[in-house]
Amino acid sequence: MSFLPQEIIRAKRDGGELDPADIAAFIQGLTDGSVSEGQVAAFAMAIFFKGMSRKEAVALTLSMRDSGEVLSWPELDRPVVDKHSTGGVGDNVSLMLAPIAAACGLAVPMISGRGLGHTGGTLDKMESIPGYTAMPDSALFRKVVAASGCAIIGQTGNLAPADKRFYGIRDVTATVESVPLITASILSKKLAAGLGALVLDVKCGNGAFMDNPDRANELARSLVEVAVGAGMPTTALVTDMNQPLASAAGNAVEVRNAADFLTGKARDARLLEVTLALAAEMLVSGGLATNSGEALMRAQSVLDDGSAAEHFNRMVAGLGGPLDFLSDPDRHLEQAPIVTPCLAGRQGFVAGYDTRAVGLSVVALGGGRIRPQDPVDHAVGVTGLLPVGTPVEEDTPIAMIHARTADQLSMAERELRKAVRLSDTAPQATQVILGRHG
Repeated sequence: MSFLPQEIIRAKRDGGELDPADIAAFIQGLTDGSVSEGQVAAFAMAIFFKGMSRKEAVALTLSMRDSGEVLSWPELDRPVVDKHSTGGVGDNVSLMLAPIAAACGLAVPMISGRGLGHTGGTLDKMESIPGYTAMPDSALFRKVVAASGCAIIGQTGNLAPADKRFYGIRDVTATVESVPLITASILSKKLAAGLGALVLDVKCGNGAFMDNPDRANELARSLVEVAVGAGMPTTALVTDMNQPLASAAGNAVEVRNAADFLTGKARDARLLEVTLALAAEMLVSGGLATNSGEALMRAQSVLDDGSAAEHFNRMVAGLGGPLDFLSDPDRHLEQAPIVTPCLAGRQGFVAGYDTRAVGLSVVALGGGRIRPQDPVDHAVGVTGLLPVGTPVEEDTPIAMIHARTADQLSMAERELRKAVRLSDTAPQATQVILGRHG
């Protein structure tokens, strides 16, 4: 080994600024295994306490990007733009956003993750669709992006492999919450995807990893500044996660919600606002609209005229799913054997949510995972979640619980009752889009 990892750890431990070459050498050692797990853990802890300058964070991100394959898209004749969310509950935005952006003329190679803890994962949702290939080979991935304008798939082992080992060690050493490390983890994968621009949805609230505005804005600024420093135009919206975004939380139930959204059968108001706002950011970033007003009109137009639904159907069919998925999603999606209302139990108003507890109710049903290797039950979840401010009577369902077993139903109902806060007076309306960076 031509460098001493302990000296790099020592320098960061003592608050020094690391040279990009030293960061690159450390990440190379992390990737090839020549740096030990203990040294990686110590490096992460030093960063957790001492932080990183923007220059260091850019160097770390680029080194992690370069630890594996870096895609390019010379065959595409349209701008390549993607979106990333920091994760929440009822956040199925990607399922509608990718085909909306594609219908407007962007290419969206969306590499997504699985759910962990109380948050749902886009990949788990897509795998609710029978036959859908979430981990295609490179040739199929490229073919579907070219033909459909979008493809939602999982991260292959060849993209930013340093991140996978680094995150696994951070996860068991209490260093996940470091803003520079979160930034490098997110952006290394997006930079490796060969994007021309990126739009970020940074969640803020009691259902988000960043539960207060200061932390959410700190992360949003870090992501935008490091991405731009690494050569990728990026903007970020900070959005509210103090209540579930969609009225459904789970896997198949969120896909069904997305199907209703794309076909115009039903569209949750907050979900529509966030989806269109992110679509507008993508169109402006990709050079297909000159301002947000024009971009919003284009996004709404392809949603209303069925173009976005057509692109979604084409993507699903191209990746092995049913050819007619959106025409009858209930025929294709597995449904839970027990569907029971959870009643309000008193008169009043829905005053707020413990959104994390809503996510944990889905986990109690078997629809989420605590460990990455845990299986998920795609059929279970909750639907009909009422927006904050909704008046209720004693027998009003605050949600419908979709369960596999009576025991799971009982656990989920307890979690859900704790999650929904009722009051005698109507609460004040709150904004869903809290800020913008970039």
